[in-house]
Amino acid sequence: MIEDRQRVSLKTLPDERGYYGEFGGRYVPETLFGPLLELEEAYGALRDDAAFQAELGALLREYVGRPTPLTEARRLSDACGGARIWLKREDLAHTGAHKINNALGQALIARAMGKTRLIAETGAGQHGVATATVAALLGMECVVYMGCDDMARQAPNVLRMRLLGADVHAVDAGSRTLKDAINEALRDWATNVRHSHYLLGSALGPHPYPMIVRDLQSVIGREARSQCLAQMGRLPDTLIACVGGGSNAIGLFHPFLDDDTVEMIGVEAGGEGIEGGRHAARFGDPQRGRLGVLHGVRTYVLQDDEGQIALTHSVSAGLDYASVGPEHAHLRALERARYTYATDEDALEAFQALCRHEGILPALESSHAVAEAMRLSTERPSDEILLVNLSGRGDKDLDTVTACIEGGAL
Repeated sequence: MIEDRQRVSLKTLPDERGYYGEFGGRYVPETLFGPLLELEEAYGALRDDAAFQAELGALLREYVGRPTPLTEARRLSDACGGARIWLKREDLAHTGAHKINNALGQALIARAMGKTRLIAETGAGQHGVATATVAALLGMECVVYMGCDDMARQAPNVLRMRLLGADVHAVDAGSRTLKDAINEALRDWATNVRHSHYLLGSALGPHPYPMIVRDLQSVIGREARSQCLAQMGRLPDTLIACVGGGSNAIGLFHPFLDDDTVEMIGVEAGGEGIEGGRHAARFGDPQRGRLGVLHGVRTYVLQDDEGQIALTHSVSAGLDYASVGPEHAHLRALERARYTYATDEDALEAFQALCRHEGILPALESSHAVAEAMRLSTERPSDEILLVNLSGRGDKDLDTVTACIEGGAL
């Protein structure tokens, strides 16, 4: 497999049909096929347009605050007693998470296409906040769909979105979480496609969305690669990132794909454990994580015995999703990336550890990656470097963490 990667870079994917190996594609009703082709054509032109890239680059620097720093977590590493843990600080980007990178880029694409209205789905609320933010910046209308359960556990982000001018729609169907929010956003887009752009928040969905989101989030990995060489004098041994849909992880991984010495680990939500079924580990559950189609893309999907979409659970709203981006499925099939999971308990312990050792409150999503880094650090020698993508900050999760502490989960 390494020889195959040397012949053809993984960075060339997807193919012209939108596939990463056997994963990907465009499984949508006829009403959305045309708009997806329009988006693909527009992005193909803008991707190489110097003026577009200059405007995006300037806004990333002057509005988002890029580049985000690379920070060594010295006290946390010392407490673990092994490999050194470094953090790529996406929590310090404007709005508090990596989501702004994609939202800003897609909003500029939408404006270039003549769209005046942005539609978004959100789980943890960070993508909704980012979309509402760029809509305010560019003077566009914004509608955000969010599951009722997620609205309850992410109330601060709901308030932020509304203060930014977004119309937040509560979704009370199905699991009342991210899956159902995406369903409603797609319905809205199909009805209002002439003047609206669906600003999908993760590296999933029908082609060209996984490619667009990956490209826009790859600023994380490009910066990290350059910063590692400057600050460490070499590349890291291991990259670690949480994986819901997978945008922060693929954004970190992609610029390193041709560096065969760099290990890549994606961390899913193990919830209350694989055995009981209350989790969101698509790769981690071999019984229920099977090939299927969800939200327009062929990839791994958690399914029940009848092949219906299974209910998921995670303490982190942003990882509480039944499917995963197609490029992650392909990287796993090639054994270029490895995927594991952290439980709710693991994530909550990592949240507290980073708070107390480094003075950093991570998002619960990011805490899953921190948990894996802490575990690996105890097993690896002190001359190894583990780079964690700290995808967001934890202000939004304080009510959830407090409830867990008071309920005895910590």
